[in-house]
Amino acid sequence: MAKYEFTSKGPKVIWLPFWLFVSSRPRQWLKNLALFAALVFEGNFFNPAKFSLVLTGFILFSAVASAIYIINDVIDIEKDKAHPYKHGRPIAAGRLNTQLSLIIAFTVLGIAIFLAYNISLFFTLALCGYAVLQIVYSFFLRSVILLDVMAIASGFLLRVYAGAVLIDAHVTIWFILTVASAALFLAIGKRKSEQTLILGSKEANLSTRKTLLHYPESLLDSLTVMFATATWFAYTMFTFLQPPPSAGPQVLVLFGDFLPRTLLASKWLMLTVPLVIYGVMRYLYVIYEKKEGESPERVLLSDVPLLIAVLSWIILVFLVIYASDLVPARFIRLLQ
Repeated sequence: MAKYEFTSKGPKVIWLPFWLFVSSRPRQWLKNLALFAALVFEGNFFNPAKFSLVLTGFILFSAVASAIYIINDVIDIEKDKAHPYKHGRPIAAGRLNTQLSLIIAFTVLGIAIFLAYNISLFFTLALCGYAVLQIVYSFFLRSVILLDVMAIASGFLLRVYAGAVLIDAHVTIWFILTVASAALFLAIGKRKSEQTLILGSKEANLSTRKTLLHYPESLLDSLTVMFATATWFAYTMFTFLQPPPSAGPQVLVLFGDFLPRTLLASKWLMLTVPLVIYGVMRYLYVIYEKKEGESPERVLLSDVPLLIAVLSWIILVFLVIYASDLVPARFIRLLQ
């Protein structure tokens, strides 16, 4: 924890909130952006009431996820001490008291569930299901080959459905398959990178993640290819069969005179498919050539080409779905 040397100044108690924040894994909150998926593809991102609902759900999911991470660190304290990188985590390094950490974590968990109940019963069920899944994962599922990655994928599906029930949105089967395939792809890539990382360290110790002992390298390679293919294929089918909201008057004015009706009505989301295919290929490169991938959110923020591809995908999705809202009405009147 050399980067946190400044915490050596002053009494240890004043750094308690900081170490709790570090243990809460704020970078992992990126995963909870999945709650916004239904909102975006339903065309309601700029609806203030629905946006505020999903934003509240995002905050509550992040709070629950952080509480679970702290609980997980207490459970894994001995394993983390033997891990080549996790030994620096605040709880494993002795910077946070385990009992105090558990009290704070369960308090945050209880408050988040109480607030969720006041918003939506079905959202509360999704939130509680996620919390139970993560706790069961920490105690049991992560030690069972294949079930461990399926549990990770289930967590993403619960996030998507939680965001959908908040705004009473419909989620298509192809979108669910896309999310499940992408989550499995990232989870398998994580296992592959963890295996490479631990075996490549000077003090190789697979006891820190016993599941890796049961994952042959050939199996990980096969699963990586399988879910990489499933991800871009499912997304392609989603964009083809699930057109964005119908074209608004701005689009008709701009392009109605020379574009065929087919292109005005649907299929524009397929423009984003090449970016998804590139993102999948780039992540494969990160796993196999750069020997990274044990932390997908870190890869997303540190690998510049992948980050550019993701940002470009987001911008293009918004242009396709919300073009009629983003083009100023004054500009349209000038064209008319």
